Amino acid sequence: MTIATFLFSLLGAMALGAPIAFALLICGVALMIQMDNFDTQIIAQNLLEGANNYPLMAVPFFMLTGELMNAGGLSKRIVAVADALAGHVRGGLGYVAIITAAVVASISGSAVADTAAVAALLIPMMRNGGYDVPRSAGLIATAGCIAPVIPPSIPLVVFGVTTQLSVTKLFMAGIFPGVLFALTLALTWWFVSKKEPGGASHHRFDLGRLLASLRQGIWALVLPFVIIGGMRAGVFTPTEAAVVAVFYSLVAGLFIYRELDYRTIPALMLAALKTSSTIMFLVACAMVSAWLITIANIPAQAIAMLQPFMDSPILLMFVIMVLVVIVGTALDLMPTVLILGPILVPVVKQAGIDPYYFGVLFIMNNALGLLTPPVGTVLNVVAGVSKESLDKVIIGVWPFLLAETVLMFLLVFFPKLVTVPMTWFM
Repeated sequence: MTIATFLFSLLGAMALGAPIAFALLICGVALMIQMDNFDTQIIAQNLLEGANNYPLMAVPFFMLTGELMNAGGLSKRIVAVADALAGHVRGGLGYVAIITAAVVASISGSAVADTAAVAALLIPMMRNGGYDVPRSAGLIATAGCIAPVIPPSIPLVVFGVTTQLSVTKLFMAGIFPGVLFALTLALTWWFVSKKEPGGASHHRFDLGRLLASLRQGIWALVLPFVIIGGMRAGVFTPTEAAVVAVFYSLVAGLFIYRELDYRTIPALMLAALKTSSTIMFLVACAMVSAWLITIANIPAQAIAMLQPFMDSPILLMFVIMVLVVIVGTALDLMPTVLILGPILVPVVKQAGIDPYYFGVLFIMNNALGLLTPPVGTVLNVVAGVSKESLDKVIIGVWPFLLAETVLMFLLVFFPKLVTVPMTWFM
């Protein structure tokens, strides 16, 4: 009865058009009424505790880092280095997009923002180079989904906060799967680009050009190592790493590249705060429902429902991943994380599955949901930037989405591909 109340109230509120944050609140109120435990003070207290969370402070700072990178010329120089490194091979601009997306993802951690930046820089170049634009847009959209997997991923921060797992450990666990994500994308692009009429190399390899671009871009390329290395060494927490990233990007944009204008900084801060406030309000509302999920003992009921699969961790992971794939087509990434995270983490712990391994695969699954209609947030961003119809971009994204889905299930059936490299970074 409790699970039925949870699902009916949540899905009913969403069906009536309520924003996800308010649907989570309505769900919490419905659970309280069902348990005869309605108390507005409990709602207010959990809302405040949900927003007043130290790890969550990393979100606005990483968002601001992305804004400063784009305005300060760091993103542009990362593209220049990637172009000098891989632009000379057939389909070179595709590899440039993948390298750029991976580097930018390891700095800001936002799929939508990173995809918009990479698409704005590379779609015009790929169009002028004779590449199939919908296919190129599909590649860039998929590459943008590296950001939720590789540190400093904002979804991993939110997942860690709502499930009470170490954000630093989640970050370290995401490094190798994020690299595999990029390599799988590169391999798929290699197959696809051989059949494309366009995509011939647009320049020859020039060592002098590469060295010159490295000299110009070194300040941008060092930042991921500062962020990840600092957390790995215990010099700073994820939240402190976010502040370091903002300061670094600000100094680089103002005094090294001199492309950042003082007058634009307030507008950049406002843009970052608008996005961050949405995420933080979602988390605050989710903490109300998360608390009631625990009080109502819904995880135990979920464990009972999944009991036939509990003896086989791989089979249980497979069932959960299929469930999340289905949910991910209807819900955006953050709501799925906030709704399912607190329910599923106790289930996988009970089954003896490493929660950090599960967390990375759970976020990877939700990241791929950003590429599937009808929601497909990243698809819509790329379609808007490329000025191509959404139908064409959906066709263009399928080879890459299929390849990454295969990778995800490969990691389900062979968990040591994640758990063993995870020990290298922890």
